[in-house]
Amino acid sequence: MSVSVMIQELFKAFGNTVLIFVLTLAGSLPLGLIVYFGRKSRIGIIRGIVKVYISIMRGTPLMLQLMMVFYGPSLLLPVLFPGMKITLPRNWRFVAVIVAFVINYAAYFCEIFRAGIESIPQGQYEAADVLGFTKSQTFFRIILPQMIKRVIPPVTNEVITLVKDTSLSSAIGMVEMFTKAKQIAVAPRSPGMLTFVAAAIFYYVFNYTVAFVMERIEKKLNYYR
Repeated sequence: MSVSVMIQELFKAFGNTVLIFVLTLAGSLPLGLIVYFGRKSRIGIIRGIVKVYISIMRGTPLMLQLMMVFYGPSLLLPVLFPGMKITLPRNWRFVAVIVAFVINYAAYFCEIFRAGIESIPQGQYEAADVLGFTKSQTFFRIILPQMIKRVIPPVTNEVITLVKDTSLSSAIGMVEMFTKAKQIAVAPRSPGMLTFVAAAIFYYVFNYTVAFVMERIEKKLNYYR
């Protein structure tokens, strides 16, 4: 296999890596905020369930969670519903990757959001109350914009980690860039180690781009000092 063909194959697989990254962020960021609301709920049972969920997501490996989501339905559903024919979607491998990544990263984003929100001085809540703001208006107009500015650095760290974690989807046979690199490296007449060097460059450039974009966003929000 020539170097040009290798680059083309890696670039095609890189599309799946980017798709996993984008869909995970699109799902986990809003879900993380929802989980935060659950964590601060006045209803004890909801608060307890959310805390257990966060503890499990942060306390077990993402690779294990991937396997649980992917293999769980085919193992558990026949036990729960004997005699029922279980048919999973044809794209279940990809769906399982997105579900596992979203619920994992939502737990981390929830704790980041919690730290950011709780760092806002209590006086701002009191001032908003005096001005006649409702609780939802106070949160979305005053607290949330400041929270976003404060959590950009830790969110950036998680986003960069997500770029690298996409390679874990190979654990359930999802063909993204890392999986494709391994396949090419063991193929006859492959470029060998050069394949992994090329994959590393892809990851580095992607991470550099993500870090650059997040830095620009942080600078745009500098008026919240």
